[in-house]
Amino acid sequence: MPMTLFSDAFPVLDWSRANGFSGGGLDRRSDLRGDSAALDEAFAHPDVRLMLFFGDQIWLGGGENPFAYLEGDRARTAVCTNRLFLGLDADDRPWFAGELVSEPVLGEGERLTDLRSLALEGEVSAEVFGPAAQARSMLFWHKRHGFCANCGAPTAIAAGGYQRDCAACGSQHFPRTDPVVIMLITDGDRALLGRQSRFKPGSYSCLAGFMEPGETVEDAVRREVREESAIKVGRVRYHSSQPWPFPSNLMLGCIGEAESQEITIDPNELEDCRWFSRQDVKAMLAGDHPQGLFCPPPLAIARVLIEAWING
Repeated sequence: MPMTLFSDAFPVLDWSRANGFSGGGLDRRSDLRGDSAALDEAFAHPDVRLMLFFGDQIWLGGGENPFAYLEGDRARTAVCTNRLFLGLDADDRPWFAGELVSEPVLGEGERLTDLRSLALEGEVSAEVFGPAAQARSMLFWHKRHGFCANCGAPTAIAAGGYQRDCAACGSQHFPRTDPVVIMLITDGDRALLGRQSRFKPGSYSCLAGFMEPGETVEDAVRREVREESAIKVGRVRYHSSQPWPFPSNLMLGCIGEAESQEITIDPNELEDCRWFSRQDVKAMLAGDHPQGLFCPPPLAIARVLIEAWING
């Protein structure tokens, strides 16, 4: 995947555009969010598109050629709550998203699927992944912020879905994104990969962890690696980022250089952690490792970081 970044599909020198859930290209038009009349006009557009979610799953229609949104009159008559304005696409079609109020009765060729499966199966066009990630993260936030954190009173949706207001105390609440560092640590021709117990058997990935308040990206990388493996890290380079809507993370991909080699695993964090040779990692990427070990799928930024190292 990284080898195609600078083709016509990715004319901007931006590694992040190759990462899962990073595409879409909607113009979010934040200037329209506070204009209820403009949003009503957008929803009345003849080609309006509406993505529908039920819990963690997105509605798909179309059977063998699935699509992830309703259009036009079908969109306007759908019964949903927490309707969000996502933006305009390159053809000036408005995109919205909403939460189904009850489990839908599915018609022929319709189904619900989670976003991981949607991306892994590759059945829908790439234009939907960015808006789908945007929608799922926002809807998750609305479901869990119905009450004011300041006074406890109910809050109401505002600004096209990008704000919740408390009428009781006047507080305004805004969606949050939680930054996570994910890093490939190298030692010459070796890379540090680990696995958690919840991983599929044989799967090894980059180490990762949440950033803490008052911490730089680089220091978060060094701290997380030291806590999980006892490896000391020196130089850290940023590579790319990835929206990760499970529920609302931003993965900050980095490559770091090890300053020590002896691993001591934190069993509360990792089931295993090892140094892998470049030859081993190539076999893991190719799916022909003699021990059946493998790396994450292309959907994950971990895969992009590993491939970037392999490809130099």
